[in-house]
Amino acid sequence: MKHPFGRSFLTLLDHSPSSLRAILDLAARIEASPEDFRKPLEWKTVGLLFEKSSTRTRLSFEAGIRQLGGGSLFLGSDIQLARGESIEDTARVMSAYLDMVVIRTFGHDRIEAFARSSSIPVINGLTDGHHPCQALSDFYYMEKVFGRLTGLAMAFVGDGNNMARSLAEGAALLGVHFTLAAPEGYRLPEEEVAALDRLARKSGGSVRVVADPKEAARGAHVLYTDVWTSMGQEAESARREKAFLGYVIDESLLSVADPSAIVLHCLPAYRGKEITAEVIDGPRSRVFEQAAARLPLQKAIMMYCMERDGE
Repeated sequence: MKHPFGRSFLTLLDHSPSSLRAILDLAARIEASPEDFRKPLEWKTVGLLFEKSSTRTRLSFEAGIRQLGGGSLFLGSDIQLARGESIEDTARVMSAYLDMVVIRTFGHDRIEAFARSSSIPVINGLTDGHHPCQALSDFYYMEKVFGRLTGLAMAFVGDGNNMARSLAEGAALLGVHFTLAAPEGYRLPEEEVAALDRLARKSGGSVRVVADPKEAARGAHVLYTDVWTSMGQEAESARREKAFLGYVIDESLLSVADPSAIVLHCLPAYRGKEITAEVIDGPRSRVFEQAAARLPLQKAIMMYCMERDGE
């Protein structure tokens, strides 16, 4: 979605492979020479409208905004939106005060409604449907580790949630082979997987869903997992824990992966559930390096979103 003062970043599928590649390359330049990028957001103010709790997303954006020379305003449950003001009215008002907004909310329809009424760029810091900033950051880190993305194999073990969806979308655009291992009832819709796989074939990748975690992990370069119960699903916790028994990244699963395989987790992690302590705290784990990669990537996304036509 293009605005007079930049573009929004709601899902990865909204952007071309070349645009995502430009963001990844920019993030690498920022990480290599952060001192060269101290003014891109000078005299700019970015709002952080967070209706869900956050650690890495909030910290990486707030630190990134400051390091790019801008200022941030954190907006939680104390604004009128929480008392019933419409999302559309909130968007119009915030557009008058701010230069860009990062939103972390529940239904993806909320951020879409905000973006339609906004005249400034909107970045998706997480919705129930998508987590594009985390996913693109993960691909950025994977490329740092392996020196490439095209042809890499990634196995996601667990819930076909917002994280799995955004990783599948990124894989389809960037030439990665993505396999989701999930129990029936917790998978991405078949038609969505089929469409992403068709898109992936154009870039040298693939997208598929299987039931067996070992089938997904066999030969994989990256093993990835997320919590079984996401924010807003707490009432389903007992049922989900039963459904996901066996969908765990442990030493046995890691043993069938590629010898160079790394383990990623978007965090927070619950040791003994979706991943064992031995693996997440072991030598193949890169979860904290993965988290650190979000800082240069968020900076690159913000700079990309602030570009005007012709820039």
